Amino acid sequence: MSTLPVSYPADGTPALYPNERVAKRVGDYAESHSLRMPQHIIDYHAHIQTTRPETANYMISIAQAQALTFLVKTIGAKRILEIGSYVGLSLMTWSSAVGPDGKVTGLEFDPSFAAAAKDALAANDVHNAELIVGDALETLPTLTPSEPYDIIFIDAQKSGYSRYLSTILALSQPGTPNRLLRPGGLIIGDNTLRCGLVADDSSDNPWRHYDFGPQRPEYWKSADVMTLKAYNQAVVANDRLENWLCPLWDGINLARMVD
Repeated sequence: MSTLPVSYPADGTPALYPNERVAKRVGDYAESHSLRMPQHIIDYHAHIQTTRPETANYMISIAQAQALTFLVKTIGAKRILEIGSYVGLSLMTWSSAVGPDGKVTGLEFDPSFAAAAKDALAANDVHNAELIVGDALETLPTLTPSEPYDIIFIDAQKSGYSRYLSTILALSQPGTPNRLLRPGGLIIGDNTLRCGLVADDSSDNPWRHYDFGPQRPEYWKSADVMTLKAYNQAVVANDRLENWLCPLWDGINLARMVD
């Protein structure tokens, strides 16, 4: 029997799996051995995958929902702001994680996605989440929370990430009335490696040659990828933030506000 050439990964190199079959099995195993998500979230995730296959990848995965729920419970978060809500799967995840005495606010640009999200919240008796419809670049600066948020999750248009970050920082200055994010709060940027293109857009990365569609020619050098590079650099260079750029899924930049 022949064996596949396998070498132990170098220090600091993510131990990814040799093929999609193994990765799927390992992912399924990890998911089944992590905290259990409520059934209505699992069911809604499956429903969107079936009914909206062309955009279902806008959702977080169940595994990512588990990770975010774990973070919420670890830091005792009760107030969440989400920039980019799609059809409400992540809103329901946050809602469940913070519990009935918590509060979740979502910002969604697309009215049709927002309508589907509101229907899902109502159908599943979610009462601690609200959704604001409009361009987050315009709605985010208008927020004046009575208490600052514990977590801000960014998962909207990628070309807006740098501006979302600068707005959050400006509205979270020490001593600011209606401060947006509390000291010690988290800014979580999703998709911050973008198929690895943010870190490696060379020909070694097969996603460089992937056809992302007629609206995204040569996506490896698009405004999305350039903005995400700028976002990651802005986070790591800011003295007010401590961060870990996690190389899982499509990349998650976890930043803690120091002051």
